Amino acid sequence: MSGILDGKRILITGVLMESSIAFHTAKLAQEQGAEIILTAFPRPSLTERIAKKLPRPENVKVLELDVSNTEHLDRLADQVREHLGSLDGVVHSIGFAPQDALGGNFLNTPWESVATAMHISAYSLKSLTMACLPLMAEGGSVVGLTFDAQLAWPQYDWMGPAKAALEATSRYLARDLGKQGVRCNLVSAGPIKSMAAKSIPGFEQLADTWNHRSPLSWDVSDPEPAGRGVVALLSDWFPKTTGEIVHVDGGLHAIGA
Repeated sequence: MSGILDGKRILITGVLMESSIAFHTAKLAQEQGAEIILTAFPRPSLTERIAKKLPRPENVKVLELDVSNTEHLDRLADQVREHLGSLDGVVHSIGFAPQDALGGNFLNTPWESVATAMHISAYSLKSLTMACLPLMAEGGSVVGLTFDAQLAWPQYDWMGPAKAALEATSRYLARDLGKQGVRCNLVSAGPIKSMAAKSIPGFEQLADTWNHRSPLSWDVSDPEPAGRGVVALLSDWFPKTTGEIVHVDGGLHAIGA
């Protein structure tokens, strides 16, 4: 039986740990028939070690990519073309905020830290997509990862506005790239114990909300449901869906207090 990504060529960012949504996306993508290429920063060697745990590690190339570095972005298309030829999909799993932009410091965070969070966590969706666009001449699917920006979460602080900017950026990319056959969607996942989560002071307090309000049981140590959502949006099963946010959060987004 063929997989839903048979013949697809996918670039995936953010594979840092086995516990990450990005890793499970890469694993599922390979299982569903895709060829993949990974990017990493600041330690490509870490991603290379993690990549050895994928189903077909011998076929995986890791490229260094700092999404805030214009030189890295400018050379990306040629590097990917050398290994895959073209792309059918891109996964944006990148987010970062300095420590003084998290953990209850919202009112005191300086602009420099806010600017960093916005650049890496939101603007980079546009930067990455445009860097990869020359490789998607036949159209493709861009999928990013967000954490529901409709609400103000404890401890999340400036990553909340950064995710709101990410969600808006995705909608504008969907608007402007649709004529080229490129879809842009997001998966809004529930909390996962990943490297990103470890950087959020009070993450356990935030995640505990799911123990009380989520209609479906939620396991913070299981990134696979979110990975499945990403892979589904990369596939041809959503040919006319763009500018969408698919919630893979146990349904909590739909529930009031």
